[in-house]
Order: sequence, then C-alpha cells, then structure tokens
Amino acid sequence: MSTAAHASAGLPLPRTVTVPWYIWTGIVAVTSASIGGSWDVSWHRSIGRDSFWTPAHMAIYACGLLAGIVGLWLVLNATFGHSSKAQELRKASVDVLGLRAPLGVFLAGWGGVAMLTSAPFDNWWHNAYGLDVKIISPPHVLLILGIRAIAFGMLFLILAAMNRAAVADASNFKRLQILFLYLGGLSIGGQMFFLQEFTPETALHRASAYIAMGIGLPILFATFSQASRFRWAATATAAVYMVFCIGEILILPLFPAAPKLGPVFNPVTHFIPAKFPILILLPALALDLLWQRVRSWKPWQIAVVSGLVFVAVLVAVEWPFANFLMSHASQNRFFGTIYFDYKSRATSLDRMRQFFQPQYGLQLAKGLVMAAFYAMASTWVGLGFGRWMRGVQR
Repeated sequence: MSTAAHASAGLPLPRTVTVPWYIWTGIVAVTSASIGGSWDVSWHRSIGRDSFWTPAHMAIYACGLLAGIVGLWLVLNATFGHSSKAQELRKASVDVLGLRAPLGVFLAGWGGVAMLTSAPFDNWWHNAYGLDVKIISPPHVLLILGIRAIAFGMLFLILAAMNRAAVADASNFKRLQILFLYLGGLSIGGQMFFLQEFTPETALHRASAYIAMGIGLPILFATFSQASRFRWAATATAAVYMVFCIGEILILPLFPAAPKLGPVFNPVTHFIPAKFPILILLPALALDLLWQRVRSWKPWQIAVVSGLVFVAVLVAVEWPFANFLMSHASQNRFFGTIYFDYKSRATSLDRMRQFFQPQYGLQLAKGLVMAAFYAMASTWVGLGFGRWMRGVQR
C-alpha cells in the first residue's frame, strides 16, 4: 500500500528503512582495500618494496579493521542484545557455535583472519625468497582471498537486506541494489587484479589470456545478474571496473615517486599506474542482452550460448584493441602506455611494443575453443549460485 493510501485509510505511515551504518562501513572497507591494492602495486613498480607501514598497506588493512568492527558489533548485538533492533537483527541471523549474526559476517570474519595472517607470512616470504612484485605468491594469494571473503561477506550482508526489502520496501531495495552492483564491480576489479599476470598487453594475442578470463569472469557476471535482479548487472559491474582502472591511470601519475631499490633500468619520477583495463564492458553488455532474451531456457542451454558469446565478443574487441595499445597512437595520458616501472628494461617486450609469442591458426583456435568451454562452465556455476543467492534472507 502506498503512503497516500495509508493516510487515506487512517493507517499509520510505514516506517522508511534506511541503509544501516554497518553496510556503509562495509562499502568503505572494500573500497579502501581496492584502492590500497592498486596503490600498493604502483608503489612496488615506482618505489620498490618499502616499509610495511606504507599508506597503501594501511588502506588495505583498514579493510580488515573496519570489517572487524562491523562483525563484532553485529555478533554482540544479535547474540546478546535485548533492544527491539537487536531482536530484529537476531531474526535475520544464523547460528554458528552459539554466536548469532548474518551469514556474511562469518564469511567476512574468515577474510579478516586471512588478511592478518598474510602480513607476517608475506614478510617471511620476502626474507626467505627475496624481493618481488609478483601478484600470485602464497602470501599474496592468502591476502587476496581474505579481501575477497570480506567483499563477498559484505555482498551477502547487502543481499540479505535487499531480499527482505524486495517484499516490504521497494525504495530501499533500489538503494541496496545499487550498492550491491557497486561492490560487485569492485569484485570484478579484484578478479581482474588477480588475473593481471595472465593478461598484460604483450599476452593479448595468446589464447591463455582469454582462457583465464573465460574461467574468472562469466561466473561473476552470471552471479551478480541473477542475485541482483537487475537486467544490466553485468554491464554495470564491468563499468565500475573500467572507471576504477581509468581513474587510476589518470590520478596516480600526478603524484611524485622515486625508486628506493636498484637496479633502476627506467628513471621514474611519479607513481606508475596499472595498464589500461581489458574491454570487458562489451562482452558484459552482450551477455546482458542475451540473458534478457533467453530467460525461459534451461540453465545449461544459457551457459553454452553465453560461453560462446563471451569469448567471441571479448576476442573480437580485445584482439584489435591490443594492436592499438601496442602502437604509438596509444602513447598518451589516457591509455597510459607511456608508463613503465623502474625495473623495465629498454629491451623488454612492452617497451619494444612486441607481443609475447603470438598465436595464430589452429593453435589459437584450439585455445579459444578451450576458453569457450571454460566460460560455459563458469557461466553455469554463476547462474546456479546467483539463483541460490536470491533466497538469502540472513
């Protein structure tokens, strides 16, 4: 019943429910980790390995701190609180070892523990095996998994509130849906951050880059599309990723930085940003358009066509775009191909603008077929998980 109808019928006006503070705090936490992670990679590429107490590290670990505050408050209130709000919170909670809180809190709690464990692990790793800027090392993987657990914990927290609001509060549902898609976009960025060692510009004429994206992206696009109930969910989350990365390219080089470790093969005077983002916006749009037309299909049928569409559109746009990025036409502040880290030699492939062992013909075709099969499986899992998420109420 609308507000006017309540008034005309002499009924009390329905209470407008706002987005609770702990959801906003969770949004800030995951945003801080996303900014800190990108900043930290830039710090390594521009300055080198520095003290643990860098601003970038503090931004990353602020995520765990804020998530801990949210989790502790929700657990204490849902388990021991006696107020009316605590009673409502208890009804929207699950029980784990006698403690009550929404499901997302326990997932985020594991992520916080993983983040804290990764810090001394990373220091030991560097002391034992030397300095590096690899993304995929055991301590970095543990840290990334911790951040992703917090992000998905917050997504579950928003989703539970969103699913409850879908029945009782349409305006609040829309606000929560926007926040869900924003966090989903940061999760897409986190996935691409994890895949960046497979998708540098020099590798974009090899099937391995498209296999990696075929495994890692459709599962998230399908999950967010199903869970959010928004017809343009894949496009929206991909757009968040694109805007975040382009913002990094435009903002980070404005700040001075100089290497503290040698050898220095390329003089650096400012922070070096990440590479230009992969054009996943177009395959995401293609998936959204497809999913709007095949809602009556069986999940496996949707997954098969989605995998083919995703890989076909991704290759069609990224393959020629990679040629552009390798050309001198892309050497400007927007596309960012003028930036190289201090360890980049003049003879490196990226500075020479050459692809690493490009694939063509039958070898490429076999790899892209494999990428399509992985994308099909990834989509199928995402569709199932996303539909399950629609029922999350706690």
